[in-house]
Amino acid sequence: MIIRLIDDNIKPGTIVPKPKGSTEFIVKSIWDQRRRGEGALIYTIPNRKDPSRVYLKGITKTEFIRAYQELETTGYFTRQWFINNLTGCSREGDCNFTTIGGIFDLIGLAKYENETKGAYKWK
Repeated sequence: MIIRLIDDNIKPGTIVPKPKGSTEFIVKSIWDQRRRGEGALIYTIPNRKDPSRVYLKGITKTEFIRAYQELETTGYFTRQWFINNLTGCSREGDCNFTTIGGIFDLIGLAKYENETKGAYKWK
């Protein structure tokens, strides 16, 4: 289900909302490139040292599915769960947590919860 929602609603060029929103994270491609051995949603993040060269980060289909299952089951997708359960994704960067949550926000599944910080809550 989550993959279909992403396919139907997220396109290259989409800006991913972030809780602090200081820089733009932009979807570059969806499932065409690989991370951790499978197709991934790839996005760009600014390079503060050299703004002409962006960094690329990615989240796999399996990582989105597991995060969605956690959100659906518990009502929350938390940073702690992300660190403990999506270790490869977490090692690539903390920004992957807020990108998963931002995608959930864009497709109407969750909102960042300011009270608990570090959690997206099922809508």
